[in-house]
Amino acid sequence: MRPRLRRRGRRDESGGIISSLLSLLLVVVFCTVLYFARGPILRFAGESWIVEDPLERSDAIIVLSDDNFYADRATHAADLYRHSLAPLVVASGRRLRPYAGIAELMQHDLIERGVPKDRILAVAHNAENTREEAQALAQQALDHKWKSVIVVTSNYHTRRARYIFLHVFPSQIAVRVSGSHDGDFDPEHWWQTRSSLKELTREFAGLVVAMWELRAQPKAGSGTPAVVGLGSLNLLDIV
Repeated sequence: MRPRLRRRGRRDESGGIISSLLSLLLVVVFCTVLYFARGPILRFAGESWIVEDPLERSDAIIVLSDDNFYADRATHAADLYRHSLAPLVVASGRRLRPYAGIAELMQHDLIERGVPKDRILAVAHNAENTREEAQALAQQALDHKWKSVIVVTSNYHTRRARYIFLHVFPSQIAVRVSGSHDGDFDPEHWWQTRSSLKELTREFAGLVVAMWELRAQPKAGSGTPAVVGLGSLNLLDIV
């Protein structure tokens, strides 16, 4: 009986080694496939992050603050204006001085790109993040009795912006988001540059925080702008 038990023990040990080798081989194959397929996977992730709503003629085109060095947001907004998608362009911008700020700079960019000065509404505010900016713009929309708006922002910012505006703006105002090309963010190769990687990471974290802070606010609010407490989750004002 003892020799037979020893042979069975050797077979069990041999089977365990083979199972371990097969498991290791599967892990190696999986990692190899993942390595060679990382480009398409990461490209798909970057492109999926960007959202673009079907656009219809609206009451105003709202260009969000902090455009980049190339004025890509203003360029895209001017193009939408030329296609008669709205009769008014809103230049939203933070105050930098008591007498000037980003709104005035954006107004200059829009005029240079063919938008008449009397078709531009400069809205200066003290918002430190997208949520506060949306609250300020919601009040503007109510004051002007707009029924629909197109929100223009950078492509990487579209998903977070749409989530915030749909939760902050009154339900009677239709919100559509359109993303501009951004010279510093390439959705097809975002993982290859530090600036693109930083922007996408920041946007993901910002969306998580926005979802937490707006969790009690239903989508497409109740008819009045949402006023959400700043709380302790500002995370350096990333939202």
